[in-house]
Amino acid sequence: MQSIGNDYSESSAGGVAPQVSPLDSSQLGDFSEQTGTKQNLPMAIIFGAVAAAISAGVWAGITVATGYQIGWIAVGVGFLVGLTVKFFGKGTSPVFGMIGAIYAFLGCFVGNFLSVCIIGAEHEGIKLMEVFNMMTLPMAIELMKSTFNPMDLLFYAIAIYEGFKFSFSMEA
Repeated sequence: MQSIGNDYSESSAGGVAPQVSPLDSSQLGDFSEQTGTKQNLPMAIIFGAVAAAISAGVWAGITVATGYQIGWIAVGVGFLVGLTVKFFGKGTSPVFGMIGAIYAFLGCFVGNFLSVCIIGAEHEGIKLMEVFNMMTLPMAIELMKSTFNPMDLLFYAIAIYEGFKFSFSMEA
């Protein structure tokens, strides 16, 4: 790889002064790779949200199908969201990790909420959309409180950690 500005000439003071030369396209490409300009925050945000939504649906589907909230699904949520953010965002800074962590948490939380709503709708014999139409914020908070298990915190923490860890590359 070529360095930028590697030509030197003598200055009038007798010392050696660097002479800056214009960048050619290959040098610019090398420079772009070094500075991380291939990072794409909007793609990380968009596809991270998609991965979180898909993960939430999978979480709810497995919970409804088995009748059990399997906390280890949170591990998969964090992993899927993190890898998606990393793949589409191509990030090398911790901001991509924060995006992955937030979306991993949201994937778990929404999956949990959705599964409770689906099970409630089936129990009451009504459609899921009716549940959502009747839902108010205080009802949603009370619903999540009533189904909360301290073990949820452990699995949410694991998902958040994985969402952060897998969302960016430490290599510039």
